[in-house]
Amino acid sequence: MWYLAKDEVKRYGEIKKVVSGITHKMLSQQLKELIADGLVHRKEYHQIPPKVEYSLTEKGKTLIPVLETMCSWGEKNINS
Repeated sequence: MWYLAKDEVKRYGEIKKVVSGITHKMLSQQLKELIADGLVHRKEYHQIPPKVEYSLTEKGKTLIPVLETMCSWGEKNINS
């Protein structure tokens, strides 16, 4: 979600590149769950080769301040 908030729209391969160490199965599963929860939108283009883009929904965007707060807390307490 963090990378989608930063860049707004990403294709599957772009997400896989920035989330180091994630397997295809895990990324696919997580995206499906985020879509089912209404946090991520999947837009499919009917073309050859197939193209799919992911972006945050309005509901998903409301979680970004929470993620920012958690990130800030982690940075302050990393050495505690």
